[in-house]
Amino acid sequence: MGKRADKRRERAGERRARRGGSDKGAPELPELATHPWYSRTGELAETGMRVMARRLPSVIGQAARLAWRASRADTAVTISLNLLAGVFTAFGLLATTGVLTALFSAGPTPGRVRDALPSLALVAGAAALRAALQAGAGWSQARLEPQVERLVELRLYEATTMVALAALDDPDFLDELKRAETRGLTAAPRVVQHAVDVLTGAVGLVAAAGTLGVLHPLLLPLLLLTALPEGWTSVRSARMRYLTLLKLVEVGRRKWILSDLMTERRHAAEVRSFTMRPFLLEEYDRFAAYQRGVELDLARRQTVAKVAGDALQGLATGAVYVALGLMLWKGAVPLAVAGTAVLAIRTGQTSLANLVFAVNQCYEQGLYFGDYLTFCDTAEARIPRRALPSAAKEEEEVLPDDFACIRVEDVTFTYPGADAASLRGISLELRKGEVVALVGENGSGKSTLSRVIAGLYDPDGGEVAWDGVPLSRVSPEQVWDRVAVIAQEYTHWPMTARENIAMGRGGGPADPAVLAAARASGADEVVAELARGYDTLLDRRFQGGADLSGGQWQRLAVARGFYRDAPLLICDEPSAALDARAEHLLFERIRAHTDGRTVLLITHRLASVRYADRIYVLEHGRVIEEGDHAALMARGGLYAELYGLQAAAYGAADPPAAQRSPAGRPNSDRTSTVKN
Repeated sequence: MGKRADKRRERAGERRARRGGSDKGAPELPELATHPWYSRTGELAETGMRVMARRLPSVIGQAARLAWRASRADTAVTISLNLLAGVFTAFGLLATTGVLTALFSAGPTPGRVRDALPSLALVAGAAALRAALQAGAGWSQARLEPQVERLVELRLYEATTMVALAALDDPDFLDELKRAETRGLTAAPRVVQHAVDVLTGAVGLVAAAGTLGVLHPLLLPLLLLTALPEGWTSVRSARMRYLTLLKLVEVGRRKWILSDLMTERRHAAEVRSFTMRPFLLEEYDRFAAYQRGVELDLARRQTVAKVAGDALQGLATGAVYVALGLMLWKGAVPLAVAGTAVLAIRTGQTSLANLVFAVNQCYEQGLYFGDYLTFCDTAEARIPRRALPSAAKEEEEVLPDDFACIRVEDVTFTYPGADAASLRGISLELRKGEVVALVGENGSGKSTLSRVIAGLYDPDGGEVAWDGVPLSRVSPEQVWDRVAVIAQEYTHWPMTARENIAMGRGGGPADPAVLAAARASGADEVVAELARGYDTLLDRRFQGGADLSGGQWQRLAVARGFYRDAPLLICDEPSAALDARAEHLLFERIRAHTDGRTVLLITHRLASVRYADRIYVLEHGRVIEEGDHAALMARGGLYAELYGLQAAAYGAADPPAAQRSPAGRPNSDRTSTVKN
């Protein structure tokens, strides 16, 4: 009975939420962890005008420096034209006094109109010039924004593509990256835009205040009196909006997850086969109903605040008119001045409202832009010094185009935030032309070690040296240019088949190396089935795009490794997604293509490593066994145990010694192998 009652209460809550009531009747939300990139929302919710006023100058300073770097000319034009527009605003208001003075003077109406014409021409000219200046400022500002976007995007992606690979394994770094990418990038042009809006609003306010000060000093407090209610309303509404955003963060994340499940192609088959559609739609509607209830409540509270602000402004405006009436009655100001004061006060009210809104927006976007700047500084500090273009070239050594021996000496490595080291004092060597295999159970450190050897990770201790040249003294690009990788997890690049093989290194229609790599890997058979051959775009999300199976993509990935023709080829679980026949063909192709090159092979399929020149067995980040297949089998250690398990599963045994070449590699007429 208790469960039924709970169900009834939940359904009643959903019905109340769908009717758009307050969030008291909204459905209970699941516990979801708020992502750190929403952390600024809480800061915004607690922000008042005093905090904004204290921090705003630094935000505007950051925006000005960014705009200046993006385009000095457009920045100067935007600021100058906005300042000149303010000057003509004040001039037009003051010229209005002449118009009203002429119209309110004694005499026939035609004569008064003629007397007002010169001042009227000045007012019209000032208005036209102000409009032209504002249009010019808007044009230069519109030119500035895409240049700012380009500048901040380039800085972010230059940092993320140069940062040490280990940084991308650091959860804190990834959180900062997410904040910078999701909110920081979009905030950069906005903070510049709102900084200009702050300037525009301030110039308009100063123009109105200056006009009132010229007309009569007592008129200046009247402007402040009428502007305060609208400023209060703007700040209060903004704070309500921030608090609502904070409340809906988890709901928004949940809706995003559900929408992704319902729209992304990779989920479509399971959504249909498991008949998830009704469940997903119901869940989405439940959260949407909650969000609607909260947003309707926000609209109600903002309306109440606006009505209260309008009422206060009405009272303030009435008080201003009473004060102007008293000043006219006492003869403190003439009628024409009073009329001009009314226009100036209205102008000042509009400018102040725009200024308050711009300050709110500038401060908010400034916080997210601050996340972007913090991340960029952090990322740039984690770029290896030898990878920077400014690094002293005299300190840099040069790797040989080929090598005789790669030596790994006492290497240790720990992933950021990890409790235990992944590599613990590993030493080994790879000689030219050898096939060296790394074997071990999951988590033993095989892939990590291969990345250290390839210069992708810098070891915490020890050294990797190519022919005696430490990798710590060469630029990473030198190492990467001499390494080819065939990995288990590879990118399905949304590019043509040719570009997927060449990977930005030439690969034009007449490049014979692309065709040779495709033939060697078997990718030519895949390309032959594509509508446009090598020019087929391998992404169905685009018109004319094609999709490939896992095995077909694997062949392209192998072709990438072959195309580079590097002296060291690293094969990291390259056959994990392949069937037995495809796996056999893959390793045959690798053996045939890599004659004379050094191969570092990482695989759990031990039948593929028994012909390696040397096998290193890793356990918990240490090398515990070393030797060729025969020696390790004779030792009866971990390698023999793992090999025996796999061989027993397939009822296979070691091939006779006569089937092996003296170098330990298979003879060319060998036709059988153990597959797993």
